[in-house]
Amino acid sequence: MSIPRSGRIFTPLVLLLACFAGPTAAQAHEKWFVSGEVPALAAGGFFSTFCLTAVAAALALTAVAEFFWRRRGERDLIPGPERLGATDEGMARFYGWVPVVIGIHFAVPLLVLGVQGRLFSPNNVPAAPWNYLLGTWQIAIALSFLYGGMTRVFAASLAVLWVVAGFVVGWETTFENLHYLGAAVFFFCKGRGPHSIDQLLFPRLAPSPALAKHGLKLLRISMGVGFVFVAFTEKLANPALALTFLEQFPLNFTGAVGFPLSNAAFIWFAGTTELLIGLFLAFGIFPRVIIIAAWGIINLTLTLFSWVELVGHLPIYGIMAVLLVWAPSEKTSRLMRRGILGRDAET
Repeated sequence: MSIPRSGRIFTPLVLLLACFAGPTAAQAHEKWFVSGEVPALAAGGFFSTFCLTAVAAALALTAVAEFFWRRRGERDLIPGPERLGATDEGMARFYGWVPVVIGIHFAVPLLVLGVQGRLFSPNNVPAAPWNYLLGTWQIAIALSFLYGGMTRVFAASLAVLWVVAGFVVGWETTFENLHYLGAAVFFFCKGRGPHSIDQLLFPRLAPSPALAKHGLKLLRISMGVGFVFVAFTEKLANPALALTFLEQFPLNFTGAVGFPLSNAAFIWFAGTTELLIGLFLAFGIFPRVIIIAAWGIINLTLTLFSWVELVGHLPIYGIMAVLLVWAPSEKTSRLMRRGILGRDAET
């Protein structure tokens, strides 16, 4: 069986991305686990040769991938559920469950971190009394998303909390958790769907059909931009932090597989790959391929960093699971409105 010409052309790019992904296969949020004083991010780090070469490489690969993405008519290399027999009715019912999936994956870390007095991620520990106030606020949002009660009200509350976090724990770490702002937009636009307390008791709080078609794309973009930001703040613009992390957790395995890299080179490849993943997600380029690659990268350190990493990454898992199925189109918007609101029309 012959391979389509576009597939033959794209194969070298996939292999090249695999080469980049290799050195970053052991990766975690450095700030979550580094003990002692964390090296601070300096503005000059963004303009270092180390950082700029990574940016140039990532942008070049993204441009090439975008070219082939458009040449393929924005068809992913991994087929969607329709190729496996999914019907419009089945897809609409699935989209009705999407707010539940996203809600649970955000509710659990919000609840766990809220109980611990941490804000959005394990490294954010506000001083008293903020830890008590913001922790309780997080718990309330978590319960709303979990049960689907007053969801859109608490979604707006989450957006406010994200802004408050910028002033309390700093904008650097707040932007590293940009997906929480994306979740706020998602739930405000879509609500919690048919499987919720809102549907049973507060139907007047449901979003309009015109608003309900938005949200998921912005959630994807927020996650992608978050990956980009973390690539800079924890690796490319702050290699001292990544070096400290590797000294405490020697995860540079490249020597064991016959392709030894220095810690600096390992960090460069890791940061460039994370930047690539973020750019691909933000621009929606071959999303299924990049999500499966990212899943592999994120999961390889779970047995080392255990529940802290699992809970912290749950929102990412939930978003990626939905994005493996969802592809933006007018038909998808119509099916999502049908699944969430029970009707196709925008009015």
